[in-house]
This record gives sequence, C-alpha cells and structure tokens, in this order.
Amino acid sequence: MTSKKGARRKAAGGGPAGHRLDAHRAHRKAGAAVITVSSTRTQKTDESGAILCAAFEEAGHRVLYRAIVKDDVSHVQAAVRDALSMAGVDVVVTSGGTGMAKGDLTIEAVLPLLDKRADGWGDVFRSVSREEIGNAAMLTRSVAGTAGGKWVFAIPGSAGAARTAIAKLILPELEHMLWEARR
Repeated sequence: MTSKKGARRKAAGGGPAGHRLDAHRAHRKAGAAVITVSSTRTQKTDESGAILCAAFEEAGHRVLYRAIVKDDVSHVQAAVRDALSMAGVDVVVTSGGTGMAKGDLTIEAVLPLLDKRADGWGDVFRSVSREEIGNAAMLTRSVAGTAGGKWVFAIPGSAGAARTAIAKLILPELEHMLWEARR
C-alpha cells in the first residue's frame, strides 16, 4: 500500500523532484539574515548586502537581521550566532572575507559553527561563477551548511557573487533546503 506522500513523490517522478514537491507544499516565507564582512564598507556603500536584502524581499521573504562586521573571526562568529539565535531567522548569508588574502577569515569563522556542511555548495558556486568570471573562480572560497536547522552561507563580497549566489543558487533551492534542514 502506497502512502499519500509516496504517491505524490511517484507522481512527481521521485527523487529530488519528489523532495521539491514536498518542500513546496510545506513552504512558508523565510526569515533571512545578511551579514557583510568588511573593514571598510558602510550601510551606504554595502552593495552586496543591499543586493542580497533586495532579492530576499522581492522573493517574498523577510530580512530580519542585517549587520556589517569587521574582518575578524570573533566579530563574524558573534554576528552569525546573533542571527541564528533570532526567532524567525531561517537562513544566514555572510558576504565578504572569503578570499585568499591573509585577512580573509570568514570561512575560518563560519566552519566551526556548522553542524553539517553542504560540501557540494562550493563546487556548484565555483562552477557557476567560472561561467561568469573565468578561471579566477578557482580562488573563490565559499561554504554552506546547517546550524541548528538553519542554513548558513559564506559567499564572496562582490556584487556579482551576491547576484550569482542569491539568484541562481539560494533562492531557487531555498524551500527544498529549509525542508531538508527541518526534517
């Protein structure tokens, strides 16, 4: 005997398509946090943060937390922890501090906070980025994973990286990712 859930998945073709169908049915608008990691940007000059916030809001989600923090492990970790502790926040995106320079420490700050890593994230992000910026994409460090049932992404700080991450990867899969993290 097939359950209703099993019948829906079978009708959707099973596998990821079935998961997306279940995720879509469980969908609710997400609460987002956007954290820019920079020692020089201000709210007025933070283009990548503005792009991320606008994209979340245009997709019908709520931005509940926004901060700009210095390139410092303790500052980044404190902001991510603050965002994760907020009621209603489902996804945290940090922008900046992911490069290869000595002062780029966002990856080192975020990794210890994750319960589970989405190891494929960086590969997919670099693959999509390579189509846009060429082989320099191999210098991109970007991680994602879950912490306490919420998603955390650390992406590069350029406006192009913000557009790519949010429009091509995060928003199209957000319902599915949140559903997976909560089950």
